[in-house]
Parts: sequence; C-alpha cells; structure tokens
Amino acid sequence: MANLANLALSEDEIGHMVHDLSGILEQMDKLAQVDTEGIAPMAQVLFDAGETAALRHDVERPPLGNELAVANAPLTSGGYFKVPKVIER
Repeated sequence: MANLANLALSEDEIGHMVHDLSGILEQMDKLAQVDTEGIAPMAQVLFDAGETAALRHDVERPPLGNELAVANAPLTSGGYFKVPKVIER
C-alpha cells in the first residue's frame, strides 16, 4: 500500500502502519457484526432540525464549462489546468 501511495516508509514505520491497519480492520469486523435488521437505510445523517436541516435545495444547474473553469488559471492548455510535476518515480 505504501508503494501505491508513493510513500517511502522505514521498517519501523511499516510495523506501526501494519499494527494500525490491523486495528482498523478489526473495528470494521466488529461493525459488520452489528445487527441492523429492521433499521431503515439512511442517505444522509442530519441533526434534529426538521425541515431547516437541509443546507440548500437540490436544483439542477448547467455545467460550468471548461472555458469559465480555467478562466483565472495561471497556466492552461487545451482547456485544462497545467500544473508542475510533483511525483517523481
């Protein structure tokens, strides 16, 4: 996983990560064992505020478009943002 994330970890760090990830997976196993029979699925968790809980109405809007999206970019090419290379392999 560290290689996929392009991380250079020492053996000590790898040991800590293995321990931490094992703990996370154990917690996920515990959650998988929780009986959720009869519990209605939720798409969103909201605080108890009734109708005022939604931040805004879900209204369809036209897309921004490439030209407007990159209008203030310092460097563009072909309608895309150009950024410096940050990952060396």
